[in-house]
Amino acid sequence: MPASATPAQWSLKDLLPDPVDQAVESLLSMLETSVSELEGLRARLTPEIPEEEFAKILGMLESINATMRRLQAYSFLWFAQDTQNEAALNLRDRLDRSLVELGNRFLFFELWFKDLPEPAAQRLITSSGDIRYMLESIRRFKPYTLSEVEEKLLNLKDVNGIDALVNIYEMITNHFQFTLEVEGEKKSLTRDQLSSYFFNASPNIRQKAYQELNLAQIYSHRVRDWHAEGMELRGYASPISVRNVGNDLPNEVVDTLLSVCRKNAGLFQRYFRLKAGWLGLEKLRRCDIYAPLAESDKKYDYAQAREMVLDSFREFSPQVAGLAARVFEENHLDSLARPGKRGGAFCYSALPGLTPWVLVNFDGRPRDVATLAHELGHAVHAMLAANHSVMTFHASLPLAETASVFAEMQLTQRLLGQEHDPAIRRDLLAHAVDDAYVTVLRQAYFTLFEREAHQMIVEGKSFEDVAAAYMANLVEQFGDAVEISEEFKWEWISIPHIYNAPFYTYAYSFGQLLVLALYRQYRLEGATFIPRYLKILSQGGSEAPAKILREARLEIDTAAFWQAGFDVLEEMITELARPA
Repeated sequence: MPASATPAQWSLKDLLPDPVDQAVESLLSMLETSVSELEGLRARLTPEIPEEEFAKILGMLESINATMRRLQAYSFLWFAQDTQNEAALNLRDRLDRSLVELGNRFLFFELWFKDLPEPAAQRLITSSGDIRYMLESIRRFKPYTLSEVEEKLLNLKDVNGIDALVNIYEMITNHFQFTLEVEGEKKSLTRDQLSSYFFNASPNIRQKAYQELNLAQIYSHRVRDWHAEGMELRGYASPISVRNVGNDLPNEVVDTLLSVCRKNAGLFQRYFRLKAGWLGLEKLRRCDIYAPLAESDKKYDYAQAREMVLDSFREFSPQVAGLAARVFEENHLDSLARPGKRGGAFCYSALPGLTPWVLVNFDGRPRDVATLAHELGHAVHAMLAANHSVMTFHASLPLAETASVFAEMQLTQRLLGQEHDPAIRRDLLAHAVDDAYVTVLRQAYFTLFEREAHQMIVEGKSFEDVAAAYMANLVEQFGDAVEISEEFKWEWISIPHIYNAPFYTYAYSFGQLLVLALYRQYRLEGATFIPRYLKILSQGGSEAPAKILREARLEIDTAAFWQAGFDVLEEMITELARPA
C-alpha cells in the first residue's frame, strides 16, 4: 500500500528545508535586503512614473510577497499540527511581528497608489497584466484608508492585540478534553472527536455530546476591536460592510442573499418534520438534526476514502483527479486526529508553484470522506489558478467555496449512482440535505446573528442578552419543527469563525447556492459544461467575482438567482418525501 493511502502527518519540507531555523534566518535576511531596496525607490513613485519602471517595482513586490507567504505558511501549518508546541507558537508569534514590521516599511506603495489621480492610476493599471485586478482592489479601499502612521499603528496593534487573543482562543479550545460515556465506557475526546457523536444513531449519545460542548469575553473584545477600527476609524457603513468591501460584493447583493436564505427557512423546517417521522420521533431536538436515517455506524478506512474521492473526481475530469492526487503523493495532507492538533479541516494554498497543504481529522465517518473531498476541492481550485501571480491566484472569498462544495456533490452523486439499497440511498440523500442545511441556512443565520450581536455588544448589552438573541435566532431557523434545549443559547461562543473572521460565514451560503446552480447546468449540458466550470476556477482571484460569474451566465444581484439554488434543494427534499 502506498504511503499516501494511510493516515499520516504532513511534511513541510517543501516550504522550508532543514535546518528550519537557518532557513528562516536566510529568508528574513533576503527580505530585509529586498525591502531596503524597495524603500530606496520611494522617490520614484510619482504620477508620471514610466510603465516599465512601475512593472519592475511590481515584480519586486511579488518577490517580497512570495517570500513572506512562504514564512507565514510554515509558521501557520507547524502551529496547526500541534497548537500546544511552544516552539511552533514562538515562531508564529515572532514571524507575525517581524512580517508586520517589514510590511509596514513598504506600506507607502499601497498608500501612494490609492492616492493617485484617476488618469494616472488607470494608465498603470492597464499596463500591469495579471496584477491588474489587485491594483483595482487597492483603489477600492481608498475611502477607508488612514494615514501611513495610523495604518502602521493598526497593523502593529492587530498582531500584538486582537490576533494574539484569537490565537489564545484557538489554543484553549483545541486543548480541551471532553468526557463522554458511550455504552458504559468513559471516553476522553478532543473537540473534533466529540463532534463525531453528533451524528450517532443513539439519541441519548447525541444529547450528551451536545451538552458536553459549551469564551464570551474574548468575543466581546473581538467585536469591539472590529467596530473601533472599521466604523470609528475607517468609516465603513456597518460591521458587515468591512467584509463585503473585501469580498468586492455590494452590500445589496449580500443583503439579497441573506434575505432569500431567511425566506427559505421553512423549506428546511419541512425537511426536519419529515425527518422526525422517519426517525419515529414526534419532533426533532436540536441534537437530532444530523441523526442518520440508517441504523449504522458505517466507517471507511483511509485508503478506501482516498479512492472514493479520487474516483469521483476522475469521473468528472481526469485533470481534476490528477491534481487532487498530488496532495497525497507529495505528503501535503495531515489526516491523523490527535490531541493538540487544530480541530476541523482546511486547505492552505501558500504559493502558485506549490501543491496546497490539507488538514483533516479523519476518523472514518461518512462525513470525514465528504470533508476530504471538500478540502481537496479547495486544493484543485488553487492548482488550476497556479498560472496567476502570487498576488492574484487566491480565489476571492465569494468564490472560494465553489470547487470544494462542487467536489462534495460529485462524491455524493457517485455514491448514489452505485447504491441500490433504497434505505441507504435515502440516507445518502438525507446526508446531502443535512450538509446543505449546515452550509446554506446555518451559515446565513450565523451571519444574521453576527449583525445583531455586534450591535448589542457595542451598545453594552450583557452576554445573557446576546445569548437570548442567539436563542431567538435558532427559534427563527427551526420554527416549531425542532425543539431547542436551553444549553444551545450558548452555542455561539464555540463557533471559531465568528472570532477568526467576522462575517465570513455567508461565503459558505454563497458558495453552496452557486454550486447548486452550476451543478444543475452540468446535469443539463454534460461534458460541454466542464471547460466553462474549469475556467471559473482557473481565474482564481484575477477578476471581480461578479465578472467571473457573468461570463458563466450567472447573475448574482437578483433574488431569483439565489432562489434557484433553493429550488434544487426543494427537489431533493421532495424526492426524499416520496414513498420508498
